Amino acid sequence: MSMKLDSLKVAALTAMAASSFATASADENLWVYARGVDTRPQGSWELKLQDIIKTGKEGGDYTSHEIRAGAEYGVTDKLTVGAEVILFHHDYSVTNPDLQPYFDTQGGAGGSISEANFGGYEFEFKYNILSPYAREDGIGLSLGAGWEHRESYRLDGADIDQDTIVLYGYLQKNFLDDTLVFALTPKVELEKRTSGLGADFVLEEEIALDISAGVSYRFAPKWYAGLEYRHQSDYLVPLVIGEDGGLVYDEPELRPSDIDLFFPELGEQFQNGNYIGPTLHYGEEKWWVTAGALFQFDGGGRDGSFNVGNKNYDEHEDLHFSLAVGFNF
Repeated sequence: MSMKLDSLKVAALTAMAASSFATASADENLWVYARGVDTRPQGSWELKLQDIIKTGKEGGDYTSHEIRAGAEYGVTDKLTVGAEVILFHHDYSVTNPDLQPYFDTQGGAGGSISEANFGGYEFEFKYNILSPYAREDGIGLSLGAGWEHRESYRLDGADIDQDTIVLYGYLQKNFLDDTLVFALTPKVELEKRTSGLGADFVLEEEIALDISAGVSYRFAPKWYAGLEYRHQSDYLVPLVIGEDGGLVYDEPELRPSDIDLFFPELGEQFQNGNYIGPTLHYGEEKWWVTAGALFQFDGGGRDGSFNVGNKNYDEHEDLHFSLAVGFNF
């Protein structure tokens, strides 16, 4: 009888552990931009498809799709590597000539854009240091880095040549038997971008800051509802062709950014945007789906950026709606 009880206890504990693992493995994908600290189990794969739909500029109509298709692989239980390809689709017709680069790209007043472009690709890794599920750690911490290449500008689809080094941090804290999850994801991007030809040539060294934070609660088996905040800003002064044919700073009175990997220097902020909104996640053992809607509630920038009513519109939109689905193998 005792052996039977012991066997039942072992089976019950195994089932609880399996259920906990299935829940934990979904936590990374509870939000649109924020990420948890989870890495994939060794030898496992995840395929993910996400569409981030961005709508709303001040003056005219604007909609863009940022479609990401990617895969992740667990090299070890603590190290995950991943790759993504990005497609853009832009559909807009803006009316304000100060809303750039959109107004010029569409061909001026009365013009419009409706086209798809290959955006580029990304490679990254993520390494877990502390686990939020381990009693001795108490908090989760992972670090990551990546390299990105862009062939199309995310704002208007124009041709560019951009390479970016990306540095990530992942923090996570769980409460109430892992049913309440808090995550913080700071990201720094060191970008070098060229665009245009001849007299229109532009070189930009940009440092971009992206901070996302999310909270999510498991209100029913497999279901999470949450809230997410995102801040995005960039720091740069573009180099353009001067009268003598050489490169000069477009605004020489401002401090430019220097993207040296070991000694970067933060220049003058060009713009910033802040978003907040709800998220909803459903996760099975082999697949999951997440939806979210983030609304810009505050933004701005220096002279030369396009700001209306305490919001920024040259780099940002009124609404980001995302739908993502993933499959685990």
